[in-house]
Amino acid sequence: MKLYLDTGNIKEIEEINNWGVLSGVTTNPSLLSKEGGLNKDTIRNICDMVKGPVSVEVTSLTPEEMVSEALELKEISPYLVIKIPATVEGLKATRALSEKGIPVNMTLIFSPSQALLAAEAGARYVSPFVGRLDDTGIEALEVVQDIREIFDIGGYDTEIIFASVRHPSHVIRAARIGADIATIPYRVFTLLIKHPMTELGLKKFMQDWNNLNK
Repeated sequence: MKLYLDTGNIKEIEEINNWGVLSGVTTNPSLLSKEGGLNKDTIRNICDMVKGPVSVEVTSLTPEEMVSEALELKEISPYLVIKIPATVEGLKATRALSEKGIPVNMTLIFSPSQALLAAEAGARYVSPFVGRLDDTGIEALEVVQDIREIFDIGGYDTEIIFASVRHPSHVIRAARIGADIATIPYRVFTLLIKHPMTELGLKKFMQDWNNLNK
């Protein structure tokens, strides 16, 4: 399973990218608004840094406007992936963009039926929002498992991005049920490497080594 960072913050991307484990980045209008909006130079720098898929969402509502905005965004970098919402208008735009060879990440997926329609429309990725589904009391992992089964049986190449990650166990569950990608907030990403036993073990190793060399 590939690991993406879900953020619009360039410093967070720089840090996690330096770990050597980052395969891509996802953003959305809410994340970018915290960083002052969509800055094309910043997006270009992120793409050049990560050298992997970077999802940026359109803010238009009609299919024609979505396609026009997507074509303009795609000029920023060949690594750019266009995020399109899971709506009827989004499906129309996704079909048009996929026919032009432009990768689409259909976002705000909350059901297997939405994921199936996205795949049929030619989406390269679908992003089920697991944390938000959990908030509604729906068994979110079952939704992702259903999508995985549908894609495997149907032979779809569309990749599943496990999104709206809230804690490290979400990441492990994503890997266990066969998600292709987990897109992870910076805070959760930093928790993946931490364990108190590792810290205690390292402290003991250093103490023993220092005592040997006194």
